[in-house]
Order: sequence, then structure tokens, then C-alpha cells
Amino acid sequence: MSKNVLSTRHLLTALIVVFLWGMNFVVIKIGLKGIPPFLMGALRFILVAFPAILFLPRPKVPFKLLAAYALTISLGQFAFLFSAMAVGMPAGLASLVLQAQAFFTVGLSALVFGDKLRPSNLIGMLVASAGLILLGSASMANSASQVTLLGFVLTICAAFSWASGNVINKKIGPTAVLSLVSWSALIPIIPFLLLSLVFEGGEVIVHSLSNMSLSSALTIVYLAVAATLIGYTLWGRLLSSLPTHMVAPLTLMVPVIGLTAAWILLGEALRPLQIMGALIVMCGLLINVFGARLLDRVRVLFAT
Repeated sequence: MSKNVLSTRHLLTALIVVFLWGMNFVVIKIGLKGIPPFLMGALRFILVAFPAILFLPRPKVPFKLLAAYALTISLGQFAFLFSAMAVGMPAGLASLVLQAQAFFTVGLSALVFGDKLRPSNLIGMLVASAGLILLGSASMANSASQVTLLGFVLTICAAFSWASGNVINKKIGPTAVLSLVSWSALIPIIPFLLLSLVFEGGEVIVHSLSNMSLSSALTIVYLAVAATLIGYTLWGRLLSSLPTHMVAPLTLMVPVIGLTAAWILLGEALRPLQIMGALIVMCGLLINVFGARLLDRVRVLFAT
């Protein structure tokens, strides 16, 4: 079968990944009821690393790149994201705002690798930025504006951390995804534990661990096994078997799943301004992904 054909197997694999990652935000929100954010991060990456590293070879990656990858895409992204959701960022909106990583990745790649920005990238960034500004304004209009706005800003920081990790991943080049994810998970464990000790306190850590509920334990298992080990492994297989331009757009379904699941399971109803802002952000993402191809087709039509 051609590498440029999206088969039924590829489609099912993509749907599994999108579902796992979309539900991830609802699971985090539920888990934060019993586990503080930094401790949750530590427990997540302990379970990602062990016992996987006992069976997987260490990736052939220089330690400084491995550390940079871990400190951005693992520590930075999830320290900010978990904190954002702990102080009030809704799960559904978090799944959408985090997709700003796509634009940060494009911008950082242009700075680091000299990648050229196409008009569709710039237009998509401007449209999505307008949507994010509207979402931020809607947050400030809420009665709990300070908490919600802080969560919004922290989510943007998480998106930037994810994008930074993407750029480092590009510098690393092709490697075994599961080995990279598992071995890099060793690095954020200590920083997460230190952050938990400083900001959450020893008493909170002991109480959370000694009184962990079944839902909290299942949260950690889901984040480590389903969202990380299974999700990234399946995603890596898609990237290795299909062109990137066919795989990348599939992540646009993650906030759709996230917003829907948060509405059904958590009762998170969006206000009219938030719905408008969310739609504008989605339009920006679509322009960024598909805009270049649409412009090329328009040029071909006019040329003929």
C-alpha cells in the first residue's frame, strides 16, 4: 500500500490517539481533586519511566538534547498545564488553548532552523491570536477573573514549552519514540518532586499519597500508560508510515474531543464569547495546516 494513502488501520490508530489525548484533559481535572499538580507530574513520569526503561534500550541521543527535551516537553509543559487546571482553567478550553503550540513551533522553527514562514502560517497565527485574545477577554469578564486569567496564561506557557520541545525533537532527529519518551521521563521526576516539596509541602505530599483514592490512582495510570506510552507510540508509528502533512492535521480533533468530553462529563458549558473565541482559534489552526495547499490550488486554477 502506498505511503500516501490513509488506510482504515491508519484511521483507527489516529482516532485512538486523538481520543486518548482529548480525554486526557478531563482525566487531569478529575485527578487534581485528590493530587496536587506538581506531585501529579512526578507520579506520572515515575510510571512512564518504570518499568519501561528496564526493557527498552537507551536512545542514542546526546544527554544535553535528552535533558532539553525532557525539561521542555515534559517538565515545562505539564508543570504549567497541571498548575493552570489546578487554578481554574477548564479542561475543554485547556485542550484548545494548548494547540497554540502549533504556532509557537512554526515561529521557533523559523528562528532556529531558518524555516520559511508561508503566508498561510502568518494568516493562521493572526486569526488564532485574535481568538486567543477573545478567549482571554472572556476569562477576564468572569466573576472569578483572576483565577481564570492566570490559568489561561499558564496554559499559553505550557503551549510554548511544548513547542520548544518540538524544536528540540527536530534537532534530535529520527529515533525510537518509546525509548525517547521512557528514558527522558527520568529527568523531570526530581524537579517535579522538588517543586511539590517547595510549593505544596511535605504534609500535602504525605497526605495525598497515604489517602490516594481509586480515581486518583487511575488518573496517574491513564496519564502515564494511555496518554503517554500508548499515545506517543501509536503517534510515532503514524509519523513513520505516513507523510507528516497527512498526520499533523489529525491533532485538530484533540480539542474537539476535549471540549465535548468536558461538556458531557464535567458540565463545562462555554459562554457565547468563549464559543466565538474557540471557533476563531480553530479557524486559525485550519488555515495554518491547510492554507498553503488551498492557496496552491487557487494559483493553479488562475494559471489555467
